[in-house]
Amino acid sequence: MISPSSPLVLVGAGNMGGAMLNGWLESGIDPASIIVIDPKASDAMSLKLASARVRLESAAPEGLAAGILMLAVKPQIMDAVVAGLKSLVGPQTVTLSVAAGKTISYFEERLGGAIVRTIPNTPAMIGRGITGAVANAAVSAEARAEIDRLLSVCGPVEWIEDEALIDAITALSGSGPAYVFYLAECMAEAGRACGLPADLAMRLARATVTGAGELMHRSPDGAATLRQNVTSPNGTTAAALAVLMGEDGLQPLFDKALKAATDRSRELAG
Repeated sequence: MISPSSPLVLVGAGNMGGAMLNGWLESGIDPASIIVIDPKASDAMSLKLASARVRLESAAPEGLAAGILMLAVKPQIMDAVVAGLKSLVGPQTVTLSVAAGKTISYFEERLGGAIVRTIPNTPAMIGRGITGAVANAAVSAEARAEIDRLLSVCGPVEWIEDEALIDAITALSGSGPAYVFYLAECMAEAGRACGLPADLAMRLARATVTGAGELMHRSPDGAATLRQNVTSPNGTTAAALAVLMGEDGLQPLFDKALKAATDRSRELAG
């Protein structure tokens, strides 16, 4: 689907765009089939692209239709960016967005054609992300498979049929890494309150959170089973969980937090 004459055009080579680009090059995609458009590419990124023999442009090149047009810029500047990209959209182009709050209809109105809207998360930067994706009716099965292959370089892809679910995906996995980082902060602060030096408390919390995440990643068991495995009856873990799983514990807090994030995602899309 992508080739030097029908390239994969990446608009924006920041954190997310750069992570995707790294994955594509490592997976063996021909650099001649990739064009990056970024008028503010960092010196490091410019050198990397030159070394990889990937073409870098400051604006949409003339006389070219993209095979896949990937938009990896912040939602706040999307209006200005999209205005200069219409010439890249041909009959076979699939537009792929990773911007929060920008709906399929937004891109249909401005660019037309086949649209895939996605919500990745920041662990994609180390190949351990997860992406929610939804396509409009113009996206063929072949194009969807190609998009899946491209997104999968940064982690698994979960396809949905109802675009309305994107807001909840944004709240859970798109914003989710921040919740985990904050959990580590809270654990460290609680350890400090129990008498630990602050730096030791943070090292313990950080290693515990990352280690538990890796264990869950590798284990075939569900989260509940892993929790039960580490919880001895009437032990220290059970004492802590009695608080965390109480009526005013973590679950109602997460229900409230994810509802707030979901509502905000809907507001941004509105």
